[in-house]
Amino acid sequence: MRNKRHRFTPRMLHLPEPELEFHHGQQLVYPRDGLFLYGPVGDVAQLPSIRYGVIGTKDGVARFKKWASEMAGFIDIPEPGPRSRAVEPQHVPFPGFAAAFHADWPIEPPCLIDSLDPDEIDETLRIANRHEAVRKTVDMFVSRLVSENNRLENAPQFWFVVIPEKVYELGRPKSTVRRDERVSGEVTLTQRKARDLQRQPTLFGDDEREAEVYRYATHFRRQLKARLLKERIVTQIVRETTLAPGDFRRESGMPIRRVEDPATIAWKLGTGAYYKAGGKPWQLANVRPGVCYVGLVYKRSELTSDKKHACCAAQMFLSDGEGVVFRGALGPWFQTDTKQFHLDETAAKNLIEMVVGEYTRLHDGPPAELFIHAKSAFTDDEWKGFSSACGEDTNVVGVQIADSRDDLKLYRPGEYPVIRGTALQIGERHALLWTSGYVPRLDTYMGPETPNPISVRVLRGDCDLETVLSDVLGLTKINFNSCLHNDRLPVTIRFANAVGDVLISAPMEGEPKLPFKYYI
Repeated sequence: MRNKRHRFTPRMLHLPEPELEFHHGQQLVYPRDGLFLYGPVGDVAQLPSIRYGVIGTKDGVARFKKWASEMAGFIDIPEPGPRSRAVEPQHVPFPGFAAAFHADWPIEPPCLIDSLDPDEIDETLRIANRHEAVRKTVDMFVSRLVSENNRLENAPQFWFVVIPEKVYELGRPKSTVRRDERVSGEVTLTQRKARDLQRQPTLFGDDEREAEVYRYATHFRRQLKARLLKERIVTQIVRETTLAPGDFRRESGMPIRRVEDPATIAWKLGTGAYYKAGGKPWQLANVRPGVCYVGLVYKRSELTSDKKHACCAAQMFLSDGEGVVFRGALGPWFQTDTKQFHLDETAAKNLIEMVVGEYTRLHDGPPAELFIHAKSAFTDDEWKGFSSACGEDTNVVGVQIADSRDDLKLYRPGEYPVIRGTALQIGERHALLWTSGYVPRLDTYMGPETPNPISVRVLRGDCDLETVLSDVLGLTKINFNSCLHNDRLPVTIRFANAVGDVLISAPMEGEPKLPFKYYI
């Protein structure tokens, strides 16, 4: 008699909002509340002051100084709009950097480079070959940053890179320069010819030297980050229009760009600055000891002639939010039939061995639980490599996290959509999780339309599904490059593209293991 296949009955559940821990062990769900009332988690004496540098044009640096002086004091929340009777709950006044982060904030930058010529930047950006244009523009910043960093005995903890609006407009892959404004450059070799040279190199290598420019991305931010990795220089890139939106207006008198209110900008840039200086703004509260989360990162370069050739890396995150990026081996990881990335057994083992080794160094022992998050599934060979890299004391679990393929919408009575943390379990090891939705603390939903869930599926190893869902929900709250209530995706997946883009934006050299703050 044939066995009947077990049918799972879908069920709804709601996960409580993960709490964050701040100074003196205080716990709240919203980062701005915790920093405003208690300050950052841990011993604040570990980071008594912020030492930052600033690089930009004279006008850009002047705008930064004015903004820096405002950061030292109280910045109130915006007045209610004409259609609102009350202040929106997500707005929290910024009490001043020292009050929020318990660290001194220097109004006058300790390290300053204001020698960048705006006219030179503008002309360089208008070079017809976009790879050459962006690389030479990045050269201006990198050469000065490296020179100054090497000259100083006490180098800054990180640098604010203040960019003119032209850099943002023309320093991105899809940016174009009007034909009548283009400037001739030195590179005559086309990208197609550079790609062909990989298969048929020349005898003397002259063309190869010119083709080198195509190994650098046409994205200013990504290329800058990538080229500074080997120099161990941390940066916070900020547009002049963010610091002084009123200085940039159209002929009609309206600002050329709409930005967030000053208090929100202060919270976001202040949190990023504190983290990049070496501080820890908050951490997840009540987390199981010995837990380690790993997000897999894959990226293909435009220059390679082999469609399967890709770069792989692993992002390791701990419960306290600390992150490290490990570069793995380059190889034929992209599968053209399934459109997914998969490592072979050896590469998978080597990558996770680096992760476990770093965790063991930090905690004097291996993790009790290691969760590997990926957008794709795991092959048998790949999982064999991951598992063999861990000892018997570590429970390894493979979790696939992706946008839901089902066009499923969930509604509830009232003005607002489904509550964040709602989950629809559709299998023993599979659920749809709404990480976006109505947030009681904010008394609103921050999105523009009905939120979509993410798919969370335990594909390998064993762990209670509800535990996995709670972990994923918590990992949406440790983005230290902003000060939001939450992101839609967990940090293990949220920054995968950003990290991957940096990894392929310039030739990689040096240490294959660096803290996460170098990449964001």
